[in-house]
Amino acid sequence: PFCLLDEVDAPLDDANTERYANMVARMSDKTQFVFISHNKIAMEMAHQLIGVTMQEQGVSRIVAVDMDAAVSMAEVA
Repeated sequence: PFCLLDEVDAPLDDANTERYANMVARMSDKTQFVFISHNKIAMEMAHQLIGVTMQEQGVSRIVAVDMDAAVSMAEVA
């Protein structure tokens, strides 16, 4: 199965965001999740982050980060 979640964590406090993140992590063994979030706690569970930035008016830029690769690079540094 595949789930798309669009800011479902927005109304949650930190404790409930942790519960949400743990639930998604448990379910991710059998389900693929794509979720949209501005919440740092929720983003910490991601394997891949894709962000959209706008440094210049009207010009969007997509930035992708593989979290496992980023952690490996940080450990080496």
